[in-house]
Amino acid sequence: MKYTTLPNTDIKVSKICLGTMTWGNQNTQEEGFAQMDYALDKGVNFFDCAELYPVPATAETYAETERIIGNWFAKTGHRDKVVLASKIAGTGDYTAHIRTSGFSKEALNEAVNNSLKRLQTDYLDLYQLHWPERKTNFFGVRDYKRIEDEQWDDNFNEILHNLNDIIKSGKIRQVGISNENSWGTMRYLQESKQHNLPRMITIQNAYSLINRVFESQLSEVSHRENIGLLAYSPMAFGVLSGKYIKGTAGENARLKLFPRFARYSNDQATEATKRYLKIAEDHNMSLAQMSLAFVNERPFLTSNIIGATSIEQLKENIDSINMSLSDEVMKAIDAVHAEIPNPAP
Repeated sequence: MKYTTLPNTDIKVSKICLGTMTWGNQNTQEEGFAQMDYALDKGVNFFDCAELYPVPATAETYAETERIIGNWFAKTGHRDKVVLASKIAGTGDYTAHIRTSGFSKEALNEAVNNSLKRLQTDYLDLYQLHWPERKTNFFGVRDYKRIEDEQWDDNFNEILHNLNDIIKSGKIRQVGISNENSWGTMRYLQESKQHNLPRMITIQNAYSLINRVFESQLSEVSHRENIGLLAYSPMAFGVLSGKYIKGTAGENARLKLFPRFARYSNDQATEATKRYLKIAEDHNMSLAQMSLAFVNERPFLTSNIIGATSIEQLKENIDSINMSLSDEVMKAIDAVHAEIPNPAP
């Protein structure tokens, strides 16, 4: 395994992070336990979860992923071996069963306390805001559109003050953001600098061969402000395994179960994936490992969040850390990107 540190900290994390959002829906507790056992044995010490998980969010399965992880900690006693990250859910119709109070002081305290209880731990190493409260472009929306009657007041300072109180209590160590854009990221950093408040150290956004939107502006923010990317969906919900093109996807494959994530399989994304598959085959690699190796080598990456529904997939994904892409492969990848840029933002 290869390791880095969470920016501006001495917290050592594996460059492969174990994603957990299928546990409690596509995966049973027993399968989640097996994945954590295997990942830890292979040197993966960074686990990412969220109160929202498993995905898609439903009242019936709410927070089941955190309960599974907590039960594993109770069984194995491995809490001290894991850098643990979780998230408070953002606002929206699909999270109204959780709460409707956004990132208020009461909401943050409730979310943290409940996550700690479910995870059977006294602290979280990294606590993240799952997506912005304000109306902006994320989750596949390409462009920002102004909303004239938006009911939102600038509360970056308030959120950081509330998070600071929780940090002082010892319940969380560091904070991060997720599904943010450049403006939101810089606002948090500005408030931190001006008012000596906790600093957002990571940003968890989608990043893959078919979604390189992060490179347009956020990569410069990452470089100049030292805020690290935690890349999620590096396999684009399994599309970049090639199984949908080859017709080998099982009935429990994510895009078959959850067609709402169709942005990963539109016509342009499918065409780009076919071209990336050819590059991988021409160089004797699996598309999955080429896709993950590409993300692993990005200079703005802190950790690559991989998810799997089987141990076989998990093994292949973790093994990608041992791969390095040649200049020839990178040139071929960039040529496809130039012709079909970001087909699945």
